Amino acid sequence: MTDNIEGKVVVITGASSGNGAATARHLAEQGAAVVLGARRMERLTALEKELTAAGHKAKAVETDVTDSAQVQKLVDTAVQTFGRVDVLLNNAGLMPLSPLERLRTDEWDRMVDVNLKGTLYGIGAALPYMKEQMSGHIINVSSVYGHKVGPGAAVYCATKFGVGALSEGLRQEVKPYNIRTTVISPGAVATELIERISEKDVREQTQELVDQIAIPADSFARMVAFAVNEPGDVDVNEIVFRPTVQPL
Repeated sequence: MTDNIEGKVVVITGASSGNGAATARHLAEQGAAVVLGARRMERLTALEKELTAAGHKAKAVETDVTDSAQVQKLVDTAVQTFGRVDVLLNNAGLMPLSPLERLRTDEWDRMVDVNLKGTLYGIGAALPYMKEQMSGHIINVSSVYGHKVGPGAAVYCATKFGVGALSEGLRQEVKPYNIRTTVISPGAVATELIERISEKDVREQTQELVDQIAIPADSFARMVAFAVNEPGDVDVNEIVFRPTVQPL
């Protein structure tokens, strides 16, 4: 049953592909209005048209989560279009893995900006509305790498550990406002994350492993739906999931 999803207004960053797009489709099918944020407007617009053609409520807003003003516009548009914001899914993320000794400082900066600061900007944009409503649900995306550290993944892991810490602090602070918080930590899911690994050897090694074990993005969408669908007095704070065969 998805009685607690129908009618909710859900804002999703990183919605143009992978986990974000799968979640938008899944929640829209359950009756949610979805507000889609991502940089790739062509893909985002195509998804909006797909959903509205199927009779669902959807709105696309070009959004780079490293720009706090754009994230604010995304959330503001949700409220202006649908009257409120019930759920924020901070999904946008990057994973350009590389050993520290290769000194990819540009990629370090980008991961901090997208994975950590982008999550903060989402919280900052949605929280005032949710406080005023005295209800809401903020879902932040970490990773299995937010629980374990591996060689070549130190900076990515640091950002995802940070998302976990941020989420726990948020959980404790928003109790007076009846706001729920969830951090979701996926394992190997079939998305485009690996395509953005610039180091060829790391990309090929990672791709080989993921090709063998990855599960579809629909699995992530179902985890989001589970947390959102729980009654308002149930706060699902953390979900860690992996392919059954994933050892890490």
